[in-house]
Order: sequence, then C-alpha cells, then structure tokens
Amino acid sequence: MSDQESSTSTSQTEGEVDTEMEGEGENDSKHRDSPPLQMSSFSSTLRAVIRIKQKYQALKKRRQEAEGDGALTGATGRTSPKIFTFDGTTPTALSVPQKKKRKRRRRVMYPNRGRRRAPPKPARSRAKYCLYLLFAIVFVQVYNAIENLDDHVLRYDLEGLDKTLRREVFGQQGAVEGLLSHLKEYLSTYVHNKPLVVSLHGPSGVGKSHLGRLLAGHFRSVVGETLVLQYYVLHHCPQEADALQCARDLSALISEIVERAEEEEKIPLFIFDEAEHMHGEILDALLQLVSSKQSNEYLNAIYLFLSNLGHSHITKHMLHNSSSTSMSKSGRHSHFVKELTPILRNTLEKLHVLWTEADILPLGLLEKGQVMDCFLDEMTREGFYPDHTNIERLAGEIEYYPGVGGHEYSQTGCKQVVAKVNLL
Repeated sequence: MSDQESSTSTSQTEGEVDTEMEGEGENDSKHRDSPPLQMSSFSSTLRAVIRIKQKYQALKKRRQEAEGDGALTGATGRTSPKIFTFDGTTPTALSVPQKKKRKRRRRVMYPNRGRRRAPPKPARSRAKYCLYLLFAIVFVQVYNAIENLDDHVLRYDLEGLDKTLRREVFGQQGAVEGLLSHLKEYLSTYVHNKPLVVSLHGPSGVGKSHLGRLLAGHFRSVVGETLVLQYYVLHHCPQEADALQCARDLSALISEIVERAEEEEKIPLFIFDEAEHMHGEILDALLQLVSSKQSNEYLNAIYLFLSNLGHSHITKHMLHNSSSTSMSKSGRHSHFVKELTPILRNTLEKLHVLWTEADILPLGLLEKGQVMDCFLDEMTREGFYPDHTNIERLAGEIEYYPGVGGHEYSQTGCKQVVAKVNLL
C-alpha cells in the first residue's frame, strides 16, 4: 500500500514538472526569435528551474512526513485504495502484557564472611524428656497399684465366698448380693476412712447364724484363725451385771486382734451373733471402736452384727406385699431389701447410736419350697437318702403363716430342720 502511494505521488509530481517545463519551452521558443531578449529569457529560465526544485523538495518533504505519520498510526492515505484481506482489523495500539507483581520475600541476611547457611533450628528443651519420664513412672505406679489391688481381692477369694453363700444360704439372694457388694468394695482398697460395719436383721430361722458361720469359716481359711472373732452375747456375757467388765474385755481383745492384723497386713473379721441381747455398755464400747476417730489399724476391720431386731416390720411387710408383687424372684428380693432398709434404720437408730454407723441388710421369711431345700441339704449332709416324699412330709410338719398370693411363709424358717432330721 505504501509503495503504491509513493509511486502515485511521484508520477503526479513528475507530470506537473513536465507541464511546467513544456510551458517554459513554449515561452522560450516564442522569445528565441528575438535576440535582444536573450539575457532576460535566461534569467527567467533559471528562476523557473529554482522554483521547480523548491516545489519538488516541498512535495518530497510532504510525502516523507505523510509516510512517517502512516507508519506510526497505521492509517491509510487519502488516495490509497481499500484492499480486502481476511486478516482481522489491526489494533490501533500494541497491547503490552502486564507482568504479575510478585510478593517480595524477606531477605535472609548472611554474614559477610563465610558460607551461606540456613537459620539454626531452635534447641529442644530437656524438660520435655523429663516429662516423658515422669509419665512413664506414673503409668508404672498405677499399673502396679491395680495389680496389687487385684492380688488383694484374690487373697480373700470373694468368688469362692460368693459360690458358697449362694449354695448354702436359701431364700436370701438380695441380702447375699448386698453383703458381697460391701465386702468387695471394702477389700479392693488399702486406705479406709472407717471400718466396714454391716448389720443383718431378720426373723428367727431365716439363716442369720448359718450365714455368720459360713463367713467365719471362709475368713479363717484366708486370713487365719487368730484374726476372726465370733462373739455370742449369751455365751460370753450372759449376766447384765458383768456388762461393764465384758465391754472392757471385748475392747482389749479387739485391740489385740487389730494390732496383729496390722502387722500381718490383713483385715480381721468380727462377728457378733444375737446382737439383740447386747448390753448398753458393750454397744458403747463397740461404738468407740468403729468410729472414724480411731487410729489407722482400727479403720481396717470388718464388723458383722446378726440380730432379729425389727423382725416384726419384716414379717408385716412381706405378708402385706407378697400378693401385690408381680416380678421375678431376683427382682422381688432386691425390691424387698430396698423398701425395708429405711424402715429398719429408723427403728434401730432409736435403740442405739451404733446402728447409724452400720449398713443394714434385711433377711426375709422363707417359703415352703425353701424349707424343703433346707431338709434336702441337711439329709444329704447326714447321709440319708433324699426321698422327695419324706421331705414333703417333714416340711408339712412346720407351721406356716396363712397363704398370701400363693406364697406359704414358715413361722420358724429352717430352725427345726436339724432337730427333725436327727429324729429319723
């Protein structure tokens, strides 16, 4: 496009120059014939040449300026022809891509001398390793404590005691479970803030003394004969006049056993049968022994009281609530213990302050089927053939309360079983 424009403008300029020169030639031819005018014609010719040269230079300069402006703006000349191309429209200005600004990183200052090195890592504190060591020591101590607690419980063989009581004691599932729960909780720890005091209450013949004998025999086998005391009030202190001296002797005997148990690192067992016949002086002495103000060796002991105190409340409750109870046998026993415990506590606390320190467990009346189990066990122990017909006959000789809700409760429990079996 630019070449065509320049050639066109050049041809136009040359045409104009030729036209002017032809005009000048005609003028010269007109004046040649006149010699006097030769000098004037020469000067006019020179002026014409100069004028043509100036005009040519002006046109050349104007053409160069037009070519320069077209190259910068990309615009075509006025006389340039428009030529169609498949190329897109050329941009009027070249777009310059902008560079993304990069975040300036912090310069790491290095010393002037020496090699470049990374920043030094912070030094690890030695206290961290000491903390790890402390955790390990605590873990080992806790683990050993748990193992020792298990060994302590295994020493008393509570699982064997559980099997013995469930096999030998009839109709007192709720009381047996409560007693074993108290023993397991107490014997599973070393440090105690008070001794374990449990009081079993029930009518005559329901198995209180039998339960006490089973506990005494089991603890004699695990802690030794000298650390178990069975105290029968009617045997050891039958006279009320000797109550004060009996209280002193009992306190001295318990102190001796407790000190011996502390030396052997064992827990002694004290069983008080027929506790309803205890005199006030003996109860006062025992209250001082079971209080938490005593020294540590007196706090590591088990006291078991067996009595028929509150038996009238137990009998009345069972006869009035047997027909309204519609649940399983185990659930009935647990419900019976839960309901009677607060009733017995209110009655016993009025008799003496000692019962406020005790965990009370009631023993209920025995049904006819449970009395037959007593006969079966006693006959097997004595070597008699366990004839079911004979057992029913012996059980029928026992006196019972009037049937309530399909239950027949014995008035004397299993108290007469041994005597009747001995008569066979």
